[in-house]
Amino acid sequence: MIRSVLPACLFFLAIGSVMNLQAQSRPRVLFKTTLGDIELELAPDKAPIGTENFLTYVRSGFYDNTLFHRVIPGFMIQGGGFDGNGEQKKTRDPIVNEAGNGLKNLRGTLCWARTNVINSATSQFFINHKDNPSLDHRDKSQAGFGYAVFGKVVKGMDVVDKIAAVKTGQKELTVLYQGQKIKNPMDDVPVKPVLILSAKELKAETAE
Repeated sequence: MIRSVLPACLFFLAIGSVMNLQAQSRPRVLFKTTLGDIELELAPDKAPIGTENFLTYVRSGFYDNTLFHRVIPGFMIQGGGFDGNGEQKKTRDPIVNEAGNGLKNLRGTLCWARTNVINSATSQFFINHKDNPSLDHRDKSQAGFGYAVFGKVVKGMDVVDKIAAVKTGQKELTVLYQGQKIKNPMDDVPVKPVLILSAKELKAETAE
């Protein structure tokens, strides 16, 4: 009886180990930009919804040839919403805000941009250029809910610094509002466009 039970136990232990490794895998994404490469590591254990949303956009090619359209040195760089011509792209439905996942808005973290509505993030993201504790989750109120961190830069913070240092100004971009395209002057737009040329999913890393 011992011989017949032992292989089954080992089988289930092996399956459990594989599932555990899969649960701890950390997907990575490479941005090739006009100023260099940025490699991102996502956090599916802390932000499963945000991670899957981001990867869905990456896999569809949505982020290819899109702008970093809002750049504020000492704060953050924002992208993922406008094509190279400055026109806002149509997105998937908004996702649930996972800002209460315990991750903080530290320098180099990847976060979802949103409106003043808590659950309004779609495709736009930002990379924190410095620690921004004011963006962290404090409570469940509209003012205190915060911005969801779902990954971090693991290579290329020097490129983030380069992007943060570009000259910016006011520029007219085309936004989508209730199905209509509207010209809208926006501040903090790079004078010379900074593009994500391509976004590619890399082999996942395994958490320690």
